[in-house]
Amino acid sequence: MPSVALNLPVEGTVTHSPEGPLLRLSQRLDGHDTFLTGSLDIADTSVSVRILTLDSVTVLRPADSFLPPADGEHWTGRLHLPHGLRQRSVPPDLNAAADQAARSFDGLDEAELRYVLTFLSEATTPAIRRARIEAVVSALPTTTGRNQ
Repeated sequence: MPSVALNLPVEGTVTHSPEGPLLRLSQRLDGHDTFLTGSLDIADTSVSVRILTLDSVTVLRPADSFLPPADGEHWTGRLHLPHGLRQRSVPPDLNAAADQAARSFDGLDEAELRYVLTFLSEATTPAIRRARIEAVVSALPTTTGRNQ
């Protein structure tokens, strides 16, 4: 994964929770590492934030204390991501296993591919990675036009 810092303009609304304020982005943060940290420049303040991107929404949870805008208020800022872009391509070992089994990634939507790549990247040993590759490949649709 490249370690290129990114600086993105962001905006959203504030929601308060029992754990503190949540800064919900107006657009889902896509293609970037999530469940990590970054920093947000908002209202002349720099705040460390935890980035939580779910299926349809990205929420920033401040790690530092700061005075957020009122509940429901609109805000704008600049999000600094030190950890770069998430890998979106299928790794060679997974691609080769899919080709050998006449399986295709074409039927996966963006979210499903993201889950597959995350599942595979979290393998902690070569044996676990091989088992995960087998599991993923067995769940893929067959390649169209090829005989089994």
